[in-house]
Amino acid sequence: MPPSVPAHDTIVDLLVIGSGTGMSAALAAHELGLSVVIAEKTAYVGGSTARSGGAFWIPGSSILPEPHEQGVTEAGTYLRAVVGESAPAERGTAFLDHGADTVAMLERTTPMRFFWAEGYSDYHPEKPGGRAVGRTCECRPFNASVLGDQRPRLRPGVMEASVPMPVTGADYKWMNLVARKPLKALPRILRRAAVGIGGMLIGREYLAGGQALAAGLFAGVLRAGVPVWTETSLVRLVHEDGRVTGAVLRQGDREVTVRARRGVVLAAGGFDHDIDARHKYQSPALIPHASLGSEGNTGDAIDAAQELGAGTVSMDQAWWFPAFAPLPGGAPAVMLAERSLPGSFVVDQSGRRFINEATDYMTFGQLVLARERSGDPVTEMWLVFDQRYRNSYIMAGGIFPRQPIPKAWFEAGIAHRADDPAALAQAIGVPVDTFTATFTRFNDCSETGSDPEFQRGASAYDRYYGDPTVRPNPNLAALRKAPYYAVKMVLSDLGTCGGVVADEHARVLREDGSLIEGLYAIGNTAGNAFGATYPGAGATIGQGLVYGYIAARHAAASSAADAGTPSSEE
Repeated sequence: MPPSVPAHDTIVDLLVIGSGTGMSAALAAHELGLSVVIAEKTAYVGGSTARSGGAFWIPGSSILPEPHEQGVTEAGTYLRAVVGESAPAERGTAFLDHGADTVAMLERTTPMRFFWAEGYSDYHPEKPGGRAVGRTCECRPFNASVLGDQRPRLRPGVMEASVPMPVTGADYKWMNLVARKPLKALPRILRRAAVGIGGMLIGREYLAGGQALAAGLFAGVLRAGVPVWTETSLVRLVHEDGRVTGAVLRQGDREVTVRARRGVVLAAGGFDHDIDARHKYQSPALIPHASLGSEGNTGDAIDAAQELGAGTVSMDQAWWFPAFAPLPGGAPAVMLAERSLPGSFVVDQSGRRFINEATDYMTFGQLVLARERSGDPVTEMWLVFDQRYRNSYIMAGGIFPRQPIPKAWFEAGIAHRADDPAALAQAIGVPVDTFTATFTRFNDCSETGSDPEFQRGASAYDRYYGDPTVRPNPNLAALRKAPYYAVKMVLSDLGTCGGVVADEHARVLREDGSLIEGLYAIGNTAGNAFGATYPGAGATIGQGLVYGYIAARHAAASSAADAGTPSSEE
């Protein structure tokens, strides 16, 4: 890959720490006439955004079908219903007030174009203001060849396709059903394959999801001439005369000082891979490096802000994401639709179901950890399914229908197979009588299409990743076809979402509520603007993009007396 742009002592208007949604802050600041530098700890540009599905939840934008004012009003009702007192109302209001302008800014400053993922339900659509058709949007497949010789600096994604095929989240929903609804899935597969392979033949590389969004942001940053210093970590913030005026950074064995007239934006993610902090704030049961967030997310920016007295909030929270257990030395395998699809259920170490398997992933994790706090912890989780399920759906993003589960999974004890429920229970080490009773009860309920214990399939969100060919409930089907399987699950996440306290302008606050002048925090470095909730797919990226825009606007509006000398890079 190209070497990092050499870091050096300099003076700019705005310093951005982190190259995920921090690029939104940089683009907005540049458009407003500010000079900007981005410092990225790792060797890659894109942060956790590049590893994500790339969806963003920003109500009221021109991408969505409803009029702006109506969209913002309804979304405000929804946020009040789902967030409640878990976050200041001003944070949600500012997010909604600036969402449409953020999307418009991205359309002006990058080559990206966006679309509405119609039907991707809000995560709590039954709440007032919730929408079953959803508010989630995505980037259209993006030609990464526009990055030129900077392309190798883009952070790789979590799932790399064996065939060049830019699959959006909206595509995946139907591609996953290729064995069940081929007439719906095959045209999408052929269309995306044509885009990917055809593009390759003419020298274009089309990406989708988080890869597309990160590449598009990076393309905008390169076009704006904003330097991105990779392999450049934050050492400490410079605090003078009651104001943050820059930062000391380390690149290799050199330290440099960047003076920032208008402020510093902390956009360096959370503490995803600081296992000591995760054990302290969240759960001692979490395993190291189970997070799907960028490996550079170790809480450096949060620590630096705390050294100046910043308060913290929601440190017990993460964008929880149940996943298949990792192979030894490996990473967890992403689960997208597997929990929602009919012909499967999840049990804990007791052999019982304990949750609506199809619930949104953050709520899933919160309920697992609530069991721990209640003194009845979930120490093991298994996804149980039959051969019909295996013949019908994609697993772990790359195991296609009828394709065998990898032998290595069985050898590692992650997967087990048996010809009857009792033998499967013995294989995974759960009580046989309890498991077989659970198995029978689940099958009986599935035949009626009703889940009285956990209401699986009752929500429009549950049904989004269900199988519409299965009636009356697209999330429920009996397990009848042997052999039967169980695959071990772990509690992973998309990143932590607790961090420093920030206000509606993204300004960092001390523990006593006073401002740390010149310091902003966005994305997962700041406490979740939605408190303990996940309103819809892409809410984490959505708030990062919007609060990047908000921070840049506030910094640009700071008076010359506050900010020092006029704007220009030196």
